[in-house]
Amino acid sequence: MNEPAVIVSRVFPVTPDILWRALTEKDRMKEWYFDLAEFRAEVGFHFTFSGGPNEDRQYLHLCTVTEAVPEQLLAYSWEYDGYPGRTIVSFSLTPSDEGTLLTLSHTGLETFPADNPDFARENFSQGWNDIINRPLKEYIEKLMNNFGI
Repeated sequence: MNEPAVIVSRVFPVTPDILWRALTEKDRMKEWYFDLAEFRAEVGFHFTFSGGPNEDRQYLHLCTVTEAVPEQLLAYSWEYDGYPGRTIVSFSLTPSDEGTLLTLSHTGLETFPADNPDFARENFSQGWNDIINRPLKEYIEKLMNNFGI
């Protein structure tokens, strides 16, 4: 049975183009996400990064961009080297009266090994909520303060 997606939504007080750049430019991404060796918002682009719950338990993430519609939608597959399972992470941007609504969705978590507690749905929910509501929020606030946006 498919588990429901992890969904995190937040309105950012910036235009979609500013939020898109934060989501897709590697020098900006390292300020709030992961420090990727390379990233391009192009369908078929492969990228990797390491991350985990602590320094002793790190996982190599294998990702491929599956959708890229500038200022509207970015999606990529999310797998772990050496483990079964394939999920999809998507960032949807919708203009709103207050700026841009960002909706993150992470689907397919049930495909990861159930016997590995690091892959528990709660960890993804907590992680994405933290990433969107703390480092990304702080990065956008810093942009607004530094550039008078």
